[in-house]
Amino acid sequence: MKQREIATRIVSSAITACLPDRVVAEGLRDLPSCRGKLIVVAIGKAAFTMAKAAKDILGERISKGIVITKYHHLQGDIPGFVLREAGHPVPDENSLSATRQALAMTEGLTEEDMVLFLVSGGGSALFESVSCDLDVLRTLTEQLLVCGASIEEINTVRKHLSEVKGGRFAAHCAPAKVHAILLSDVLGDSPDAIASGPSVPDLTICEGCRAILDRYGIVLPSEVLALLERETPKTVSNSTYRIGGSVRELCLAAAREAEALGYRSVLLTDRLTCEAREAGSFLGSMAVTHSGKGERLAFIVGGETVVHLRGKGLGGRNQEIALSAALALEGLPDACVISVGSDGTDGPTDAAGGVVDGDSAALMRQNGIDPAEALEQNDSYHALRACDGLVIMGPTGTNVNDVAILLIHG
Repeated sequence: MKQREIATRIVSSAITACLPDRVVAEGLRDLPSCRGKLIVVAIGKAAFTMAKAAKDILGERISKGIVITKYHHLQGDIPGFVLREAGHPVPDENSLSATRQALAMTEGLTEEDMVLFLVSGGGSALFESVSCDLDVLRTLTEQLLVCGASIEEINTVRKHLSEVKGGRFAAHCAPAKVHAILLSDVLGDSPDAIASGPSVPDLTICEGCRAILDRYGIVLPSEVLALLERETPKTVSNSTYRIGGSVRELCLAAAREAEALGYRSVLLTDRLTCEAREAGSFLGSMAVTHSGKGERLAFIVGGETVVHLRGKGLGGRNQEIALSAALALEGLPDACVISVGSDGTDGPTDAAGGVVDGDSAALMRQNGIDPAEALEQNDSYHALRACDGLVIMGPTGTNVNDVAILLIHG
C-alpha cells in the first residue's frame, strides 16, 4: 500500500475500535433497577449510535426516548425514539426546541422512574436551554471560538448561562434517578466537562466565568452577566455515571494497528492541546529527524488542538495540522502525516482531516495554491484539496477527540 493508504487504514481501524456499542453495553451492566418508566435521552455526535445500542440491548424496557445529534448524523430510525438534529459547534433553534422536547419527556417523573442519559462530544451545543436570547449565546460562542479559548473555558461560561448544563438536567429529572453513560471527548475524562456535565456536580464557579470574559475582552449585556452570577449545583444526589471510550483508547488502537502493519509505534501524548499549526510543525520536525534511518516508525498523538483564526479561509484543526506538516515534510521521500477527528468531521467542512507527504506542498503549488499563504489564511481545506489530501469519511458514530500520526517508512 502507498503511504497515505496505510495512514488512512490505521486511523480507520482505530476509530472502529472506539465505536460506542461496547461502551453502552458495558455501561448498562451498572444500570440501577427501575420499577417505573425508563426514558432514554441521548445527546452528542454519537447519540444515534449510542441510542441504537441501548435499544438493541434493552428493547421494550425503554418507555420512550429522544436522540439529539449533529446535522447529517442520523443513520436511520429507532422505534419509540424521537430523532432530532441540531447545530454544532454553535447552538441553533433546533438545539433549543429539541432540548425542550427532552425536558418535557423527563418532566414529572417519580422516584421509581429512571433516565438513561447517553452523552457524547458535541452535547454542549446540541443540548441547550437558556434564559437569554439565542443570538446572544451564539455570538458569545462564536467569539470564544474565534479568540482561541479552550473548550474548557467555553463550556465554563456556557454552563452558567444554561438551564441544563452543570448538573441542572439531573436536578430537573429529580426525584427520578439518572444513569449516565459518557463517551469522553475530554482530555482527562473529567465527567463535569463532558458535554458540560448536565447530570453531574459542577466544579466551575461564577468567578471563573468573569475571568474568562476578561481574559479575551468579551463584553456582554448586563442582563446576561446577571445570569452568569447564578451558581451551578455542587452536589447531585440522584445521578450515577460511567465513562467509557476516550482519546487514549483511540491512540492505543492506532498503535496496535501500526504495530500489526510492521511499524514500531510510539505514543507521544494523548493530551495534545497546542495550536494546530504548531502540532503539524512538530510532527514535521520529527519526520526530518527520523527520516532516512531505515526504521519503520509510527509516532502517535491524540487530543484537541486549537486554531486562532487569522484569515478568512475554510478548514478545521486537523486539516490545519496536516497543512502545517506538509511544509515541514517537503522533499522527504519516506514520511507522511495524517490528522483526523474521530467523529468524521473537522470544522465547518465535509472532511474529517487531512493526510500529506513529502510531495504535497509541491502539488499545492502546481495547482495554484501557496501552502504557506494558505496556512496564514486558515485555508487548509482548499490547499489539501489541491493535493488530494482531504480525508473524507462521513459521520463515524463516535467522538473521542482527534488523532494524528506521523509514519516513517524506513
